[in-house]
Amino acid sequence: MAEVVLAVDLGSTSTKVIAVDRNAGVVASAEHGYPMRTTSSGEATHDPAAVWAAALEALREVAAQGHRVRALSLTGAMHTLLGLDSSGTPVTPSVSWADNRAVAEASRLRGTPQGIFLHRATGTPIHTMTPLVKLAWFTSQGFTAHVWCGLKDYVTERLTGHLVTEYSSGSATGLMDLRSLDWHPTALEFAGITASRLPPVHAPTDSFPLTCDIPGIPPGTPVVLGGGDGPMANLGVGAVVPGVAAVSLGTSGALRVVRDSPAVDELGRVFCYAITDDLWVLGGAVSNGGVVAQWASETFGTDVGTLLAEAAHVPPGAGGITALPYLLGERAPWWDPDAVSAVIGLRREHGRAEIARALVEGVAQQLALVLDAVRSVADVHAVRVTGGAFRSDLWSTVLASALGLDLELAEDSEGSGVGAGLLGWHALGELPDLTAAAALIRPTRTIHPDDAAHRLYATRRPAVEQLYQALHALGRG
Repeated sequence: MAEVVLAVDLGSTSTKVIAVDRNAGVVASAEHGYPMRTTSSGEATHDPAAVWAAALEALREVAAQGHRVRALSLTGAMHTLLGLDSSGTPVTPSVSWADNRAVAEASRLRGTPQGIFLHRATGTPIHTMTPLVKLAWFTSQGFTAHVWCGLKDYVTERLTGHLVTEYSSGSATGLMDLRSLDWHPTALEFAGITASRLPPVHAPTDSFPLTCDIPGIPPGTPVVLGGGDGPMANLGVGAVVPGVAAVSLGTSGALRVVRDSPAVDELGRVFCYAITDDLWVLGGAVSNGGVVAQWASETFGTDVGTLLAEAAHVPPGAGGITALPYLLGERAPWWDPDAVSAVIGLRREHGRAEIARALVEGVAQQLALVLDAVRSVADVHAVRVTGGAFRSDLWSTVLASALGLDLELAEDSEGSGVGAGLLGWHALGELPDLTAAAALIRPTRTIHPDDAAHRLYATRRPAVEQLYQALHALGRG
């Protein structure tokens, strides 16, 4: 049986545990799902007990396969927040990045001198996704907790008895100073809390011994803190050297590139999160990815595969339709939770295939706008991709053409999970550095852009921002 690191990936809809060997191979996996609770008031939360139960069951299933477990390593969705009492029991649900109840607090801060200062100091744009504004909202409601933490931090505590966080998850809160790698006093003041109400910040390779009883995993096995799913996805696709970006595209999406120093752009369009004490990941996340195809399939009463196959026969440009696919508001580069969707240019001869094509092109154009923003502060000359959307040739070719770059796809990569596994091997001393870890990832397929489509999308892209601004102005009216 292989020696493995068990990577625990706490996602928005499920927890997946994968067994990663020294060569980045996935030799076993298990996945257990749970619902996200959403309401019309903007709530988007998880039951932390359900997430913990899913993680524990997935760990048991993989451990039962008999591989020698050298360590556990954690990753998970970023920007989560939950409150605990003095005994460590949750007193709130786990609030997701998608929760929009702090819209007033975000609006009060965004664009102000204080907001601009905090974005540059913490690397996190002002948006309802961030624990910074979520905590300000809880404070405005008169609600307090003994301590606040992320969902991954809570699972770490259940596994080890230590409530701690690490650089990438900490910097994604909007509460951590990018340069000192500790909690930022001005951010804490806005949130209405003190540093004593937050977990201590550790390096991602720090570990604590396992104290939870899991058959097949010896007590005392190192539990490596790991990092947020975005930075770990960069590692998991081999994009941890300057100039090589990682794009993940599932329900939502993101584009990120690694730098050896922290920075954000002057217009406040990108994030910058710490990975280690000498590596930072810079980029932007979009709220709308594969969800737009799912919405279209439900609206038109057909399955996603059929609809995307029909859309693939529509030429680039979708018959003159332009879509702004902001079904869930939008993050980068606008950071506007109130952004609304639009389908523009619709005529009688258009059908569901043209609309679906326009929605896919709209997502790709949004990621291209993120790339433009990233390139204002960092070089990008290559792209590694991961995510379920890339099973579709339409998503792959449209995105490659919008970005104007080849997409290198590691088809068997589990993205964030493989990244967490490799970080675990690095923490054990088996891999000398993250570059050596990333070198183990070998792309199996390259998707090339269509030159004519690239020129068309580039010509149209300025209109996307103009249309967004026009819709934003209508909303204010």
